[in-house]
Amino acid sequence: MTYFLKALLLVCCIAVSSVNYAQDKDKQPKNIILLIGDGMGLSEISAAQFFGETTSNFEQFNTIGLIKTSSSQQLVTDSAAGATAFACGIKTYNGAIGVDDDKKPLRNIVDYASNKGMATGLISTSSIVHATPASFFAHIDSRRKYPEIAAFLPNSELDFVAGGGLEFFDRREDGKDLVKSLKEKGFEVTTDKLTKTTSIKKQAFLLADDEMPKMTEGRGDFLPDATALAIQHLAKNKNGFFLMVEGSQIDWGGHANDADYLVSELLDFDKTIGVALEYARRDKNTLVIVTADHETGGFTLAAEGSNYHKIEMKFSTGGHSATMIPVFAKGPGAEKFAGIYENTEIYTKMISSLNKKKK
Repeated sequence: MTYFLKALLLVCCIAVSSVNYAQDKDKQPKNIILLIGDGMGLSEISAAQFFGETTSNFEQFNTIGLIKTSSSQQLVTDSAAGATAFACGIKTYNGAIGVDDDKKPLRNIVDYASNKGMATGLISTSSIVHATPASFFAHIDSRRKYPEIAAFLPNSELDFVAGGGLEFFDRREDGKDLVKSLKEKGFEVTTDKLTKTTSIKKQAFLLADDEMPKMTEGRGDFLPDATALAIQHLAKNKNGFFLMVEGSQIDWGGHANDADYLVSELLDFDKTIGVALEYARRDKNTLVIVTADHETGGFTLAAEGSNYHKIEMKFSTGGHSATMIPVFAKGPGAEKFAGIYENTEIYTKMISSLNKKKK
């Protein structure tokens, strides 16, 4: 082959590659899976590299950004304000669930996606009425009003729910039977264990009175299995789906300054990311986003004194920290999530991805 022909072939290959890359960038995701590792900062993520038995699923991502997490009235956010930023695209005060600074209800992405004909779901290893999942279906001035938050669920646009919190539905001081209300709204309610198959009805799995057990207490594969089941259920919708998955108890390990607790929850979340990425790899129309609302515990991975061959896990606080949080994205529209931006942009970028006009 002559030098001229080789050069021409190289130019053609580059041109085809550039066209394919442009087409991939312009592609609109049919589905979005948002995975939130509550309390998960960069050191927590790094723990998967050092303490996991397999290569971390975080390493599958090529697009990485950073979010600034301060709430509207506090430098250090809590989970309620942080999740409301993701769910509704607005900065609000700590403790607020789906409302703004004036306590007015905000439209959330679950409602937005449902109005587009998409299926929607939430999964959490905490109670489903805790701050992060609640911000995707409730509107209330305080995250601690669990019975009031639960009352929003039967009338929500959700199609699939899995987590704890049963006591706020079936043992209420006001005497209301919200399990019955869920069934009347078309939910199949399960309170003992995850099923192996999906239902033609909407599904609600309320599998613990409050939070789900810790990984160290035998929770097993609830989070990855629930994620796989939710995807199977929601993917039946020809218009696509939005799914939020929370690894709630990474945060609790940080609050307790319990490194073993934290790492076991982080590795469970990492495994769940693998479930989402495997589906996205096969589907080719799914955008996977992984991030956190804030970091908890001021967690660090330090050398053990002068011994640089051993890592010691340390904490600097029992509360939250103000460090920026990584964002990982893969799939159609992933390039939007690179850079440094406010946490509210997670919502804005998801909405933009769903609204992008096909060429």
